[in-house]
Amino acid sequence: MSQPNKPAENSTTLHLEKTEDYRDSYANSVQVRMSVWDFQLIFGTMHPQAADEVTVRNFQGVYLSPQQAKALLGVLGENVQQYERAFGQIALEPNFNPPGPVH
Repeated sequence: MSQPNKPAENSTTLHLEKTEDYRDSYANSVQVRMSVWDFQLIFGTMHPQAADEVTVRNFQGVYLSPQQAKALLGVLGENVQQYERAFGQIALEPNFNPPGPVH
């Protein structure tokens, strides 16, 4: 299904399409790994097992070029600001310390 976005003057029309294997998923865990060539985002869900134990079930890894990672940083920052203007400040837990490796 194609969704054309209306172009600004002197710009290109963008058509967004979903492939047959496209899936929506929920993640409450994202691990970030990087090398000189790329960034890897590993998405998963955290499942508390005990007060001091959490299991993370990873289900998708996505590689990004450094340029695309920086562009994503900007887009996410803008969207978080818009969300907070509309719905209020997003609070993180006081002792927020995500489990798992962050390389």
